[in-house]
Amino acid sequence: MQVDFYHLAASPLESVLARIAGRLIADGGRLLVVADDDALLARLDGALWTHAADSFLPHGRSGAGRDPLQPVLLSRDAVASNDARNVALVDGLWRDDALAFDRAFHFFDDGSIEAARAAWRGLADRAGVERRFWKQDEDGRWAQLA
Repeated sequence: MQVDFYHLAASPLESVLARIAGRLIADGGRLLVVADDDALLARLDGALWTHAADSFLPHGRSGAGRDPLQPVLLSRDAVASNDARNVALVDGLWRDDALAFDRAFHFFDDGSIEAARAAWRGLADRAGVERRFWKQDEDGRWAQLA
């Protein structure tokens, strides 16, 4: 399983998440977006509708009905009732439940960098886990640093 750590320094979470979700959907994948913060989930819900003027990303909130049909499901729990094999942890908190997925995206900012470092170290010796660290350069492009 692959864990991608994204240090959010230049671009907002909404933009980065929309880009990743769009790529996954285009490839036939599904995504579970997890945060233990209803206000953050509501903000992401709105952003996924309006991320581009000419399109939207099909998504829904967990428990609002039709969870299994949602390509992107926003939830407080790491339970993929939409059968997602990809999970995005968007509140800066690592959850070991993410290890049950094929790929995890762990987003963090400067305020949660110490927790991200602890998660990185904690996953170092886990069998079958490939870690990647991504950071934006001065032009806004993502570069894999580790």
